[in-house]
Amino acid sequence: MRVLITGANRGLGLELVCQYLERGDHVFAASRHPADAVELQRLHQQYADRLVLLALDVTSAASIAAAVQAVNNATDALDLLINNAGVYPNAGSGDAHQRLGQLTHEDAIETMQVNAIGPLLVSQALLPLLRAGRKGRIISMSSGQGSLTWKATGDPYHYSASKAALNMYMRSLAAEIGHMGLISVIVDPGWMRTDMGGNHATQEPADSARGIIRLAEQLHAEENGSFVTWQGQPVPW
Repeated sequence: MRVLITGANRGLGLELVCQYLERGDHVFAASRHPADAVELQRLHQQYADRLVLLALDVTSAASIAAAVQAVNNATDALDLLINNAGVYPNAGSGDAHQRLGQLTHEDAIETMQVNAIGPLLVSQALLPLLRAGRKGRIISMSSGQGSLTWKATGDPYHYSASKAALNMYMRSLAAEIGHMGLISVIVDPGWMRTDMGGNHATQEPADSARGIIRLAEQLHAEENGSFVTWQGQPVPW
C-alpha cells in the first residue's frame, strides 16, 4: 500500500502514519513544516526506507505542485490519499471567534481554504498517481458538525460550514472519478482527544485510525460518494 496523509504531524494524522508504518506500508507524510515535526522526524529515522516526509501547505498552489512532484520522484503510483489536514481557529482557547458577534472574514477564509478547498485541490493534483494505483481511494476527514441534519447549534460557524463544503466538494468529485475506477468517501472520525478536539473528547485517535484503515481496506464501488463514521455507519447529509 502506498498512502499519502496530509496533516500528518499530529493528532489523527500522526496516528495514521504510525499505524500504516507498523503494517509495513509505504507512507508519504505531509505537513506544513516537516523539519519541525519532532515525532515525524523520529519515525523517519526508524522507517527511512518506507516513510517520505513532504512539505505541504494545502492553501498554496505552489506548495501542492512541489509536493506532487516530490511524490512523483519517489513512486509511480498511490493507492490511497487521506485528506486529514484541517483547522479549527482558536480551538480550545475559550474565546468566541466562531460565535455570532465575533465572526471575521479572516477566520472564515482560512477555515474554508484549509478544510474544504485545499483537500479538493490536493485530490485533483494527485489524481494521475491515484489512477495508476491499485483501486485508488480518497478518504477525506469531515465531521458530524458538517451534517445539516445534525446541526443544532450556532457555534462553530466557520468550522461547520467548511466541513459541509468539503462534503459537497468530495461528493462532486466522487461523481466524476467513479468513472475512472476510483472511490471518494467522506469520514466523520469522531470527537477525539487531540489538540483540536480537546481533553473532554470521548475517544482516542488510535481507535479512529484503526477504524479508518479498516474502512479504507473494505471500500467498494457502490460506497463511492458516501458520508460515514469511522465505524462505517452512514452520516446524514
